[in-house]
Amino acid sequence: MNTANLQLEGLYAALSALMTALRQSGAVSEADLDAALADVEDTVTADRSRADLSSAHLDAIAFPIRYLRLANKLGAEGSYPGFAELTARVGREKPQQAELRSLEREEIEASEDADVRRLEEIDRSAGRP
Repeated sequence: MNTANLQLEGLYAALSALMTALRQSGAVSEADLDAALADVEDTVTADRSRADLSSAHLDAIAFPIRYLRLANKLGAEGSYPGFAELTARVGREKPQQAELRSLEREEIEASEDADVRRLEEIDRSAGRP
């Protein structure tokens, strides 16, 4: 196995432990942690400047965030599964998330198409070619 993967596994475990300590100390709630992680997930997966990245690349970027969100949720419920179980669950839940993003992108594209049609109609009404 690649050493970098093992190092990342350790980093995810450390971050999960820190989130647990913050939650248990009352410094931050599960909901606040999830909201912060959800915001960053939305940011990285919706970054239009990264058009060169495939959906698989975006999923790879989002994986640690999704892992931490799930670890946070389960930890708040008193469950602390290991790395392998968490990664498997993130993978199983990923298609649902990807499908939602795809639907959002379709809605955005449809809205952009409608905007273009409206501008073209305005141009035609004004007598512009």
